[in-house]
Amino acid sequence: MSPSATTPVDTLNDPGPKPPKNGFDRFFKISERGSTVSRELRGGLATFFAMAYIIVLNPIILGAGVDKFGHQLDNAQLVTATALMAGLSTVLMGLIGNVPIAIAAGLGINAVVSLQLAPKMSWPDAMGMVVLAGLVLMLLVASGLRQRVMDAIPNGLRRAIAIGIGMFISLIGLVDAGFVTRNPDAAHTTVPMGLGQGGQLKGWPVLVFVIGLALMFVLIVRKVRGAILIGMVSMAVVAVVINALVEIPDASWGLAVPNVPEKIIDTPDFGLIGQISLFGGFQEVGLLTGCLFVFTVLLSGFFDAMGTIIGVGEEAGLLDNETGQLPGMGRILMVDGIAVAGGGFGSASANTCFVESTAGVGEGARTGLANLMTGGLFLLALIFTPLATVVPSQAATPALVVVGFLIMASNVRDIDWGDPTIGIPAFLTIISMPFTYSITNGIGIGVLAFILLRAATGRVKEIPWLLNAVGFCFLVYFLLDPIEQALGVK
Repeated sequence: MSPSATTPVDTLNDPGPKPPKNGFDRFFKISERGSTVSRELRGGLATFFAMAYIIVLNPIILGAGVDKFGHQLDNAQLVTATALMAGLSTVLMGLIGNVPIAIAAGLGINAVVSLQLAPKMSWPDAMGMVVLAGLVLMLLVASGLRQRVMDAIPNGLRRAIAIGIGMFISLIGLVDAGFVTRNPDAAHTTVPMGLGQGGQLKGWPVLVFVIGLALMFVLIVRKVRGAILIGMVSMAVVAVVINALVEIPDASWGLAVPNVPEKIIDTPDFGLIGQISLFGGFQEVGLLTGCLFVFTVLLSGFFDAMGTIIGVGEEAGLLDNETGQLPGMGRILMVDGIAVAGGGFGSASANTCFVESTAGVGEGARTGLANLMTGGLFLLALIFTPLATVVPSQAATPALVVVGFLIMASNVRDIDWGDPTIGIPAFLTIISMPFTYSITNGIGIGVLAFILLRAATGRVKEIPWLLNAVGFCFLVYFLLDPIEQALGVK
């Protein structure tokens, strides 16, 4: 198997898999996958830095929501819940799934919980529905249905999912860094996004991002080991120095301000853990609306995780050459279902696999050992949250852009663009993920396009029946608003 585009330069000349050195090596298959303990730990550290923002961002999104009774969640408790559930879920994925895929509160799903569920019920009711969605996911895994759904996705579409994720995380990096910003609606412009502020790059924080991005690319082409992590840590130090010497508004740095923290250790508040009502939401909104809410959370978690698992697995070179499948997929999907339910139990919203795991893969992570590092740092962040938030977005997000490029470069050539029934759905999948800011939307649009075009060309028999079922679910997902209105539940 040829090395993927993100294979660290120090592994390119490896002769191949080596026999395990000890039981620890055998358990995680470190040598078998051509990795080393140092690469795994380095990769786990890189993944943590790339996604540590969720410790701050998730409480902001959930904290902005107000439930039916006017209650808001406490920020300190949300920080604890977010870090705790991310740490436990990530470690569990490392031990059971043995893949370098970290887990934390899913962006997008938390907005559904905060803005759709909570306003119509209490917070415990809303989190109870998240738990129910996780339990349904686990049943689908146990029945083998979720695995069969993933198997039904054509290889070209899987490649497109990986590319779309690459573009998506690149856009996340550009936006979070302030390199790209949304034009205000008041501007009455047809251009929804622009460069920096008013078409210009302004301020020291954006400069940190630009220098960090250039540094990472230079280190990569120079084949420097640990290029991504070196770039992130270096720019974090630079950001701290700049912020100490120059008067910069805190808002310019985004969610994390690079100050040397006055308080390093803080006491975690576990007050939200276990605060759920499993079926209380149905009493508030009725059985049909409640089922639709659970379905929405379920569908988002199902396909967001599926796309991420495929993309990260492909980039790490873990997919089987003959079947194109990720070994141990059943265990991986079961942990993902547990993480969804666990996130609801901890009041952190549904936990799901994070695309930022590709930052760790880019640093050489190939096994679950990397997850022990990432998860351990999340758990450590329970008391060291001030330190975890010192790294500003501008220092960490260049890694997302770099990894996005590497993902695209290693997958785009393997799609059969000569077959329009594959090429068009692949194209729509790729552009829909960043443009709609959703992995789920991209997969859904691609699946529906594939079914439509195969049927239009008389190739209905080539469409797996399960893919048709998935397409129907996505059709319901995209038409949920008119369906709710037709049924009088909205």
